[in-house]
Amino acid sequence: MNVKTMPADPKGVDSGPHFMDGDHALAEGALAAGCRFFAGYPITPSTETFERFAERAPEVGAMFIQMEDELSAIAANIGAVWGGQKVMTVTCGPGFSLMVENIGLAAMTETPMVICNVQRAGPSTGAPTLTAQQDMMQAKYGPHGDNAMIALSPDSPQECFDLAIEAFNLSEYYRVPVIILTDETVGHMHEKVVIPPADQIKVVPRNLFTGPKEDFRPYKFNSKGGNPMTRAGDGYRFHITGLTHNEKGYPVVTAEQNKIVVTHLMEKINGNADDIVRLEEDQIEGADVVVVSYGITSRIAVKAIQDARKEGIKVGSLRMITIWPFCEKRIRELAGKVKTFVVPELNYGQMVNEVERCAGGKSKVISVNHCGGAVHDPEVILEAIRKGSK
Repeated sequence: MNVKTMPADPKGVDSGPHFMDGDHALAEGALAAGCRFFAGYPITPSTETFERFAERAPEVGAMFIQMEDELSAIAANIGAVWGGQKVMTVTCGPGFSLMVENIGLAAMTETPMVICNVQRAGPSTGAPTLTAQQDMMQAKYGPHGDNAMIALSPDSPQECFDLAIEAFNLSEYYRVPVIILTDETVGHMHEKVVIPPADQIKVVPRNLFTGPKEDFRPYKFNSKGGNPMTRAGDGYRFHITGLTHNEKGYPVVTAEQNKIVVTHLMEKINGNADDIVRLEEDQIEGADVVVVSYGITSRIAVKAIQDARKEGIKVGSLRMITIWPFCEKRIRELAGKVKTFVVPELNYGQMVNEVERCAGGKSKVISVNHCGGAVHDPEVILEAIRKGSK
């Protein structure tokens, strides 16, 4: 992502170490990234982010609105973006389901925003106070039609802060909704969060078009990032619609134009995956087994990996920080070099399907699924590592 950055807005909590939970850290990260509009609806276990932003909004000149439901919340955020604001909302399972139609509208209209999904056990109302990682596929495939998404998965309150800033930067540059897939455990976990001085936090500003009014095009179907926007009321003539459209935004509902638009929506993310995907690797080289994990489950897997190494098993760790686009290039590189991928998840097996697809039968894949409600017992992951090493 080659783009000019600027220091974070200096308004905010004091820099240095703080003791806070992941939900509060999401709000602070959003504020540091320049988010000044939040429309949402309270829902467990994401409400702490909602409350924190509401509390802090008057201090930084931001606007907070509690809407009547999640449908109106996401719609209000779309409108605020085209009014010139950086925006965020937060929700979880049932609320995210209500948002997906307008998330699709945001993807089609290339409207940047950040949506935090603090996952809880489902389906439906499920268990509001219990943890899960059951919405991983919904983050990519929730809206109908083809549109590539970006989703990030923090494993700590510190990463909730850091990845909130990164989510805004990615969202602004690629003009796409970015989803932060955290969970009840990380959301309610209290740990040290170090907030850097504002001049050390680099943020991507809104790229506003400043050329002649007749030259402005809200859409450039070039499969690149960094394309400019404008604000409603600045005098530029353009149209925003969920229909297949031309560069000015006006409907052109033909098969040829649909191919142009959808190809752009896919390729601006998938074609730039090398610049977007972030992984954390440990002792991959020479490993017989690689544990592929994300979010809170990656922290549970640490104990199992340590115990396996004490037994002499060559095991590495690959933690997915970026969930979508998927790290298929790296999995394909490792396939055939390692005996087994072990994939623990707080669901009945979702991201393991992507690992299997990219491994292509060259390495064994073991799913350590767990429906949620509570985290894994590390011993279960250790047993899978033992099995995979044989």
